[in-house]
Amino acid sequence: MPKRILVTADAVGGVWQYSLDLARGLSRLGIATVVAVMGPSPSEEQRAAAGVIPGLKLIDTGLALDWLAEDGAALRDAARGIAALAKDAEVDIVQLNSAALAAEADFPAPVVVVHHSCVATWWAAVHASPLPHDFVWRTDMVRAGLHAAAAIVTPTTAFGEAVQRTYALDAAPRTVHNGRTPLVVRHGALHDFVFTAGRLWDEGKNLATVDAAAASVGVPVRAAGPLKGPNGAEVMFDNLHCLGNLGEEEIARWLSARPVFVSAALYEPFGLSVLEAAAAGCPLILSDIPTFRELWEGVATFVPPRDEQGFVRAISDLVGDDFERSVQGHATAERAARFTPDVMAAQMATLYRGLLPAVRRPVLAARAAA
Repeated sequence: MPKRILVTADAVGGVWQYSLDLARGLSRLGIATVVAVMGPSPSEEQRAAAGVIPGLKLIDTGLALDWLAEDGAALRDAARGIAALAKDAEVDIVQLNSAALAAEADFPAPVVVVHHSCVATWWAAVHASPLPHDFVWRTDMVRAGLHAAAAIVTPTTAFGEAVQRTYALDAAPRTVHNGRTPLVVRHGALHDFVFTAGRLWDEGKNLATVDAAAASVGVPVRAAGPLKGPNGAEVMFDNLHCLGNLGEEEIARWLSARPVFVSAALYEPFGLSVLEAAAAGCPLILSDIPTFRELWEGVATFVPPRDEQGFVRAISDLVGDDFERSVQGHATAERAARFTPDVMAAQMATLYRGLLPAVRRPVLAARAAA
């Protein structure tokens, strides 16, 4: 097994939590992780969460984050900076959670790209029109990075198929489902409300449909997450009860009432907030998109993503029916138990090991012969 890997991350979205859970799982396999944060700096709460994971070293690089970079030159500088960090840290594997970096520098170890999302697939799902000029050069850099990587991983097979089509890959990426450490949820009495969470400013999350549906349901619809993004995007809603950007303890407190969790996302390569809610025993009402079907088929209610009245009907059928909510919540919790950091880390470690040069692996037969 590799002794140490470098993982790029950002403190803005789900890649942060993914990186910490991966490091947590790898630590139990004896693999240390250097987490190189790009873009905005982590908060004190985020630093504290990273600080308790054995074998994790956090580096705030100040380097450009791919989807916030002003131009290709900034990304090339970022790639060279990550390559230098990897060399200094003497890592065995470099895991880039930003594909655009992979072709822009000479890395000192095999490169694994874990492709969580990208502007090209996001745009296709949300707008279904030609890419804007600012997205074209970003997409070109992602394409070059994917073709340069030693291995490509996506968090769902459905998203991997979209990535293969978009970037004309010879083979589909390998699927490794995300794993999540369950929040510490102390269950209380059921309460009748709807809950959603995520980057509320992101058009791909399609909160406009949830907001419209909220006007016609008889219970509060509460939404946790930022209304303004680091890219300048900002939204306002008429009917949602916006809670702001909440920490894990606060999210767990809301989930303890096992509300009906709703996501009307147009684009969701995996959906960590859905997994958190499922692990807490919440019933799920989700947009009918391929990635959600792959993960939650048989335990969730699916509605076409832009069908406002469909969400109203689905919510109304569940709210107030404590028995059905309990049944569905039990089923989602059982499904969520499949997606753990240890399973994710074991699959990634197997992938890493296969990329190490043969001279780095134990040659058991030769030892036995000697």
